Amino acid sequence: MREHVINSAFGALDYIAYPAGMLLLAPAILNALGVERFGIWALANAVLLTGAILASGFGDANIRSVAQALARRDCEEQIATVRSALGIHLVLGTIAAGGVWLAAPAIAHLTVKGNGLLAGDCLWSMRMTAGLVLLRALETVCVSTQRAFSRYGTAIGVSVAARIVSLLLAWLVPAFEPNVTAVLAATLAVNGIALSIQMWQLKRLLRVRRLVPMLHRAATKALLGFGVFTWLQAASGLLVGQVDRLVSGFALGASAVAIYTICVQLTQPIYGITAAGLHFLYPLLASESARDAGPRLRRSVCMALAANFAFVALALACLLLFGEFILRHWVGIAMAKEAAGILPAAAWGAALSALSVTGCYTLLALGRPGAVAVLNAAGGLAMAGMLPILIPRFGLAGIAYSRLLPGCAALLVYIPLIGQITRQHKSHDSARRFSIVEEG
Repeated sequence: MREHVINSAFGALDYIAYPAGMLLLAPAILNALGVERFGIWALANAVLLTGAILASGFGDANIRSVAQALARRDCEEQIATVRSALGIHLVLGTIAAGGVWLAAPAIAHLTVKGNGLLAGDCLWSMRMTAGLVLLRALETVCVSTQRAFSRYGTAIGVSVAARIVSLLLAWLVPAFEPNVTAVLAATLAVNGIALSIQMWQLKRLLRVRRLVPMLHRAATKALLGFGVFTWLQAASGLLVGQVDRLVSGFALGASAVAIYTICVQLTQPIYGITAAGLHFLYPLLASESARDAGPRLRRSVCMALAANFAFVALALACLLLFGEFILRHWVGIAMAKEAAGILPAAAWGAALSALSVTGCYTLLALGRPGAVAVLNAAGGLAMAGMLPILIPRFGLAGIAYSRLLPGCAALLVYIPLIGQITRQHKSHDSARRFSIVEEG
C-alpha cells in the first residue's frame, strides 16, 4: 500500500508541477510577452500537446506490455517491447513533427491576421514546436517504461524539471529577446538535454548498453493490436483537451486564446490530478490481470473509485465557490470578468471527465481498449459537432459548454466495466467451486 501511495503522489506531482508553475508565472509571462504574444505562446503549447499526443498514443500499450512481461519475468520481452515502442514513436513523431512544420504558415495566417511582425513570430514558433513534438514522442517511451516498473519518482523527475525550466524561460527570455520564437528555441534545447538523460536512465533500468529503435515482429504486433485503440482514445481526447484552444484562436483570435487558456488552466487540474494520481492503478491492474488475481483486482478498483469520487467532489466545490476570487487575484479584474462566465461550464466538464478515470484505467488494464476508445471518440465528435452551433451564439462560453458532452460520454465507461467485473467474478467463483469438488 505504501508503494501505491508514493506512486500516486508522484503521479499527481507530475501533473501538478506544470499547472502550479503556470499559476505562479502566467501573470509574469503575460506581462513579459504581452497579450498577443502570450496568445501565440499558448497556441504553440496547444499545438505541441496536440502533436505530442498524436505521436505518442502507444504509451499505454507500452505500459501494459512491459508490466505483463515483468509479471512473467521475461527480460527479453521487456527489451523487445521497449525497442519496438521507440520505433513506433519515432515514426509517429517524425510524421507529426513534419505535419506541424508544413502547417505552420497556415496556422500563422489564421491566428495573426494582418500583422506581419507577429505572423513571422508565430510561423517560427510553430516550427520550433515541430521539433518539440518529436522529442515528446520519444520521451513518452522513457516515462511509460519507468511507470510499468512502478518507478514513478524516477519517471517524472527529469520530465517535471524540464517543464518547470521551460516555464521559467518563457518568463526570462523575453527580457533579452522579446519574441516567442526565442522562448521556444530555448525550450527545445532544454527538452533535448532532458531526453538524453531519460534515455540513459532507461538503458540502466533495462541493463542494456544500447537501445536502438527496432520493430520486433511479435512485440510490435502486440503493441499495435492494443495501442491502436489507445491511440484513437488519445486522438479523440484532443477534441476535448486541445482542439478547443485551436478553434478559439482560429475563430476568435489570439486574445481569445489567452483568456480561454487562463480559464481552462484553472479547471483542468480536476481531471489532470485525478488521472495522474490514479495512474499507478493501470500497471497494477495489468499485472494483477496477468496473474488472474480477481479478488485483489476488484478490491483495488473499489478503493480507487471511492478516492476518485471524493477528490472530484471536493475540487469541483472549491472551484465553483472560489474560482472567480482566484481569477481576480491571479490575472487581474479585467481578464477575470471575461473568464468568469466560462468557469462553471469548464469546471463541470472537467469534473465529469475526471469521474471516469478509474473506469478507463480498469478497462485498459483488462484488455478492453476498444470500449474506452469508442466512448472517447463519441464524446469528442459530439463536442466537435456542437462547436459550430455554440460558438456563434455564445462565443468563448460556447466552447466551454461543449466540454460537458465528452464528460457525459466518458461516464458510460462504467457500463462495460460492471459487466466485465461481473463476468470475471462468476468465472472465478465457478473455478473455485470446481477446485473444491475435485479436492473432495
